[in-house]
Amino acid sequence: MSNKALRLGTRRSKLAMAQSGQVADAVSRVTGRPVELVEITTYGDTSREHLAQIGGTGVFVTALRDALLRGEVDFAVHSLKDLPTGQPAELALAAIPEREDPRDVIVARDALKFTDLPRGARIGTGSPRRMAQLNAYARTHGLDIETVPIRGNVDTRIALVRDGKLDAVVLAAAGLNRIGRIDEVTDFLSVDTVLPAPGQGALAIECAAGNADLIAALGELDDPYTRAAVTAERSLLAALEAGCSAPVGALADLPPLSAPLERGDPQADGQIVKEMRLRGIVGTTDGSRTVQLSTTGPVPETYGQAMELGRELATEMLAQGAAGLMGERAH
Repeated sequence: MSNKALRLGTRRSKLAMAQSGQVADAVSRVTGRPVELVEITTYGDTSREHLAQIGGTGVFVTALRDALLRGEVDFAVHSLKDLPTGQPAELALAAIPEREDPRDVIVARDALKFTDLPRGARIGTGSPRRMAQLNAYARTHGLDIETVPIRGNVDTRIALVRDGKLDAVVLAAAGLNRIGRIDEVTDFLSVDTVLPAPGQGALAIECAAGNADLIAALGELDDPYTRAAVTAERSLLAALEAGCSAPVGALADLPPLSAPLERGDPQADGQIVKEMRLRGIVGTTDGSRTVQLSTTGPVPETYGQAMELGRELATEMLAQGAAGLMGERAH
């Protein structure tokens, strides 16, 4: 490979630039080549409509993929939860680096935790998945909350709390970690309370399928366990025939490690784990009906095994009426 700079396509948001910068540094280390960021504006960045109305989070991906296909950039970095489940034949998912914290978090006024919010608290989120699970949790635990649909970047969302327009907003821990603002979190939502979006906390590094040298170089950044987990989660999403903005939560994890890792226990690393658990939930956005199931199997060693884990759980969820709960989108 030459020493010419590699061009990395990225969205322009502060979060996208931060995570692309981190990937650029890692790619420079493994390739010995400089990496320059090429900023690309996507329709999802400029439209003020709610995501569910303009085609879900896939609207953030199309412009980056078009730039890749036209040869304007050499590779692109996406938040994996934004990627549609169908992979175009011309593009390769060259690397899925080790996943950040997949949990959702609350940023609330007066440093409040979720369960300490006052009656009638207004909680902002643009995600039907978060609405469905927060409302379901509130119903079963006697909490009185109102979920309010919002759009915008991290600054815009947190400002709604600071300005007193909302009592709290829900964000992804990974995003706040990447932009150095995790200290603003007032509560981490356990995955037992809110299952994250399929692929949440993971990044996807994509390049042209014909560029074997670049695929091999980027592959150095791939984390096989993260790839297996997110493949199972996205397989569940695809088998439910749900888009990335549907009210579907999913998480594949290694049960003996998950609790210590959520507590930040350093001894969780280094254990040999043989089983992967996949959990999935679908719900109406008002939280009145949910289907939540889990399955456990050997840690997948191939792409096919990871896909099968997701498909099996989706089949069970559909048998319990999951399809009827996904017709509702956030309007």
